[in-house]
Amino acid sequence: MPTSTIRTPRFFQLHRIDDAALADEAAAGLLQPAAQVPPKFFYDALGSRLFDAITELAEYYPTRTEAAIFAAHGAAIAASALRSVGPAPLMIDLGAADCAKAARLFPLLQPGRYVAVDISVEFLRQAMGCLQREHPQMDLTGVGLDFSARLQLAEEITGPGAALVFYPGSSIGNFAPADALRLLREARALSHGGALLIGVDTIKDAGTLEAAYDDALGVTAAFNLNLLMHLNRLLGADFDVRQWQHVARFDAAASRIEMHLEARQDLLVSWPGRQRRFAAGERIHTENSYKWTPQGFGELLRHAGFGQVGHWTDERGWFAVFMASG
Repeated sequence: MPTSTIRTPRFFQLHRIDDAALADEAAAGLLQPAAQVPPKFFYDALGSRLFDAITELAEYYPTRTEAAIFAAHGAAIAASALRSVGPAPLMIDLGAADCAKAARLFPLLQPGRYVAVDISVEFLRQAMGCLQREHPQMDLTGVGLDFSARLQLAEEITGPGAALVFYPGSSIGNFAPADALRLLREARALSHGGALLIGVDTIKDAGTLEAAYDDALGVTAAFNLNLLMHLNRLLGADFDVRQWQHVARFDAAASRIEMHLEARQDLLVSWPGRQRRFAAGERIHTENSYKWTPQGFGELLRHAGFGQVGHWTDERGWFAVFMASG
């Protein structure tokens, strides 16, 4: 009997890690009047593992709540998507990580092609190798891209035709509203008349939100403090994590959780050629996570140019999965 051909994933590295440029970016943030460091500096090897642990915590509801929405409404979500993109669609997965969230939808969507986008293509190689063995005939492509600045893929990667752009996990919350609008417009262009399927964390009581970012076991605190260890390696700095504490608070006026690292005492941090004094109580702003009402995010999608917008939520309304097309 003839043996069926097993495809091999393609890979494109569009983002090159430049340690010198990253060091300059981190140093510039530390030297701002109000010190800040972008959240991408969380994700060294240990930081990535700590974030995986965060998603398993009792307080961290987004991951399991989004999964429950897909479990309860997956057939309706898939039907809505396929009306916009047609059968055997191209699926473009933003921030794909281990590709697991997209793969759980494969039985419903039956994509003909799958493009996984993450900041480093090397992170995708093992996951996509396993995925290819499970789906030997599917056309798989991995793309290393930092789309926080711009989301654009050449037709060489995506091919022609409509696509389903998939952005789960509420990562859109890391973007300020103006930047989120820009990204949504770019996602609409990338879909080529198809659709966007996106997860969004909703506004709820401050206690629930703050517990999700400041858990009782201190895993999120370790995740935040590990950023200092990353900066020590990247900059040659001398941060002492014992001199800092994790702070997470909900800013109701801005509808966002803010994470900070707060100096426990007056201290001096040095790295080659530069230094920064921090007074006791002074903070480094490390992350924002914006929360939306379903109505507000629907309006944002319409401002981005989508003509048809629908969503599904859990029973408590703690999370929403949006489908936008047109």
